[in-house]
Amino acid sequence: MTSGTEGGALRVALMQMQAMPGNLAGNIAQIEAAMRAEARLGTRLVIAPELALSGYGAGDAIRDLAEPVDGPSLQRLAELSRRTGVALILGFAERAEGILYNSAAFLDGAAPPVIHRKTHLYGDYERALFAPGTPRPGTVQCDGLRIGMLICYDVEFPENVRPLAQAGADLVAVPTALPCLPGSEFIARSMIPVRAFENQVFVAYADHAGADSRFSYAGLSSIAAPDGGVLARAGTGPARIAARVDPAAFAASRAANTYLRDL
Repeated sequence: MTSGTEGGALRVALMQMQAMPGNLAGNIAQIEAAMRAEARLGTRLVIAPELALSGYGAGDAIRDLAEPVDGPSLQRLAELSRRTGVALILGFAERAEGILYNSAAFLDGAAPPVIHRKTHLYGDYERALFAPGTPRPGTVQCDGLRIGMLICYDVEFPENVRPLAQAGADLVAVPTALPCLPGSEFIARSMIPVRAFENQVFVAYADHAGADSRFSYAGLSSIAAPDGGVLARAGTGPARIAARVDPAAFAASRAANTYLRDL
């Protein structure tokens, strides 16, 4: 396996998957296949969508599929991360002390999982299932790259992205389940690059593809750069996209757009 890193830069891949609602084994198999394939390409980090394990549209079945952080699904994926050298960020339903959270986990081999709990729940569907998380801005390290995590609706509030940038994030990873609604294309194509530009960070936005019995998904996953450019973008169907995330390559953008320094 070739290395995905060079001086703090690494190859990041987004998995725009068509999850199978309620099919934990099938969704894990999709993620594992993507990790193995990306390992052969030298990818260091794979990002899967919001509630990728259960499927976003699984409804009440999510309650039964929820697991604690040390549950079997994350343990299995962490072991594959250890074997392949590919770190993983994915959405899952977390059960903690009897409470359900819409969470994202960062898994990197034998290291303990790092969890972000969605702070801004979207609509009656999510609010009926989950409790909101408490904002705790912070970053994780992946071969020198500092990564912050948000989930879907979280990133639509600039107040959530700015603290991650101030905490030193180079990349904000956003597992999402963006439905096909008026405004969704604007969010994916315009808002995400603006979040990257106004904070001088990379933003990796990983959506679902296709549809389930409850929702149709917009797709349009992307990796936006600090200068507002888009390094990679998916269409609407199942896909994997990847880009080299290299903060040093955008030093000129940070020097010209000093929002954090001038705040």
